[in-house]
Amino acid sequence: MPHADSSLVPEEIKTKAQFWTHVHGQLKILLEDQRHWVSNLANASSLIYNALLDFPTYFGPDAGKAVNWCGFYIDARLFPKPASGSGVIEQRLLLGPFCGKPACQFINVIPGKSRGVCADAYMHRETKLVPDVESYPGHIACDGETRSEIVCPLVSGSTVLGVLDLDCLAPAGFDEEDQKGLEKIASLVVNACDW
Repeated sequence: MPHADSSLVPEEIKTKAQFWTHVHGQLKILLEDQRHWVSNLANASSLIYNALLDFPTYFGPDAGKAVNWCGFYIDARLFPKPASGSGVIEQRLLLGPFCGKPACQFINVIPGKSRGVCADAYMHRETKLVPDVESYPGHIACDGETRSEIVCPLVSGSTVLGVLDLDCLAPAGFDEEDQKGLEKIASLVVNACDW
């Protein structure tokens, strides 16, 4: 099967639980025999994004309910230090592989000074399910059309490596079923990579 076909959603899949189980299984196959986190996060973001667009029951290409961004922000300490020494990269999440419109290059994760859904998920080590981004204190709007968001931390033992972030054009675009499915995917990604 061509790799691109892994994002197709079979017609018999009708529920979100079935959908996330399918995506998890497809991602597990894509990640086999590859341990580099950049490659794996690139395939993960593409698979999730395109599968959601191929699932019209809940998401699909309809502009009123589509997922408009799916990707990762990674702890800056996992990246090589800049050769020039000019950039402070500590206490930041840097933009990683994603699908969607251009996004913020970095998000500060400084205790007491950070803001936004990604920073909160990272710092509190818990998924943030936000039905209305406009009412979320300190929300960072990379795309003004986004109405809801879900962010899952990538946790390995006692270390938070980054976050998996999804945005949606619809208010309350994500629910607890999505949270369960995405948390399993986040765990799969963490365990499939050498960090």
